[in-house]
Amino acid sequence: MSKRQGGIPTLSRKEALVMEMLVQRELCGAELVAHSDGELGRGTVYVTLSRMEDKGLVESRDEERAPGAIGLPRRLYKATGLGHRVWAATLAASTAFHAAFAVEGR
Repeated sequence: MSKRQGGIPTLSRKEALVMEMLVQRELCGAELVAHSDGELGRGTVYVTLSRMEDKGLVESRDEERAPGAIGLPRRLYKATGLGHRVWAATLAASTAFHAAFAVEGR
């Protein structure tokens, strides 16, 4: 997320893709990669998630494990309240932009 003039937060393309999925439900990084239609790689998604967590857009937790489960728990991510507000503002801005520049008959 960067800030345009006037302090309006914006999302990078990868952040927007991640946010679009995380405002719907909690997911782990591998699920984000799988649902991205090839736009996110395993290395990219975790860097993006870490950056978004630092900015307060997403939060994470370790998945609860069944007693006796082996291996490391998955890390689950979800949008924060700020993340939901930034996503809503991003959608509103995108809609307004496209409406302002729509050409009739196209």
